[in-house]
Amino acid sequence: MVLGIIAEYNPFHNGHLYHLLKSKEESKADAVVAVIGGNFTQRGEPSLLDKWCKAETAIANGVDLVIELPVLYSISSAENFADGAIKILNSLKIIDSVSFGTETTDLNQLNIIANTLFKEPKEYKDLLSSELKSGKSFPKAREQALVKYLQNTNYASIMSSPNNILGIEYLKALKKYSSNIKPINIVRKDAGHLSLDYTGQIASATAVRNLVYSNRLKDVKTYTTPASFTILSEELKKGHFVKDLSRFENIIIYNLRNMSLSEISDLPDVSEGLEYLIKKAANSCNTINEFINIVRSKRYTETRIKRILLYCLLKITKKDMAISKKNTPYIRVLGFNEKGKNLISQIKKANPKLSIITSVKKFEDINLNKNLKIMLDKDIFATNIYTLGYSQDSWANLDYTKKIIH
Repeated sequence: MVLGIIAEYNPFHNGHLYHLLKSKEESKADAVVAVIGGNFTQRGEPSLLDKWCKAETAIANGVDLVIELPVLYSISSAENFADGAIKILNSLKIIDSVSFGTETTDLNQLNIIANTLFKEPKEYKDLLSSELKSGKSFPKAREQALVKYLQNTNYASIMSSPNNILGIEYLKALKKYSSNIKPINIVRKDAGHLSLDYTGQIASATAVRNLVYSNRLKDVKTYTTPASFTILSEELKKGHFVKDLSRFENIIIYNLRNMSLSEISDLPDVSEGLEYLIKKAANSCNTINEFINIVRSKRYTETRIKRILLYCLLKITKKDMAISKKNTPYIRVLGFNEKGKNLISQIKKANPKLSIITSVKKFEDINLNKNLKIMLDKDIFATNIYTLGYSQDSWANLDYTKKIIH
């Protein structure tokens, strides 16, 4: 039995280990494939450590094969993030189950919501349209429309939890691709997704990162596995980490000042004339925090604004995002152990047409698919930009020079 996991591991902590072990136990899996976000994350921030460090940590803690979630998915909305990850797992044709963390114990309730969002009945769509017209953000409008359509106020609390939302999107994507992969939800233990609570042995990734920024490494050790702590502390010493989006704020604001209104409107998630406010904000401030304070509103959440800033930083357009939605991505291998090596052989047999990348240069030499080239170019560019956030050794072209973790 092969288990699929979708994660960011930013950084890998005790809660991730709990999820991994519990998932293996419930799925009765003897092998694990993890699809992980790369150098930038779904909440519109850079990853603390680069994708190879995250792969190394995952392998050290019991994952057998690590595949990168291309950047066009990893920094996208929950819907496209989940869609891309499930597309990858489904295309492998060897995955029996997929596990994800949730705040709710009730997978059936998540399925009811996922069914509604997948089928989009007219009554629900009308309710959503009405909620959006009232000025609510899309997440809040969708939550209220679902509560009214399903006539159950309990769904409001379910839809207000980040992991539940991602879980619903995974379920929706499984339906979309008529996948035989069995979903398994593992209820989060102790700290919630964005919790800053430090009780027990488990803290959220947000809390762990805050400890890192406060230079409280002894406390970080409490909430991370030994392998994770060793890798993290070594990278911190070398200056090979990126704290947050502010590391790139001059580049972002320069880009926005240099872009025309039509170029800004062509960034994903920019709609309804938001480009005018973005341009005005970029012309009147020089920090990310100032920019967010000007643009943020009930309609436009901070996370959505940060993602727009990432699209600007990485030169990602609506056309690029459309390509990600219409295509099955390549399989970019970041790391594997002996069992993972065997899994790669199984994948090749199960789906011979799949593009598996173990060498970027070799893939570029033989690839004839223009859309996959565009997607891979974005991954390479994202890494080149990411290392500019380092305090030392900001090398480019790591996608060509870094070896697969094994």
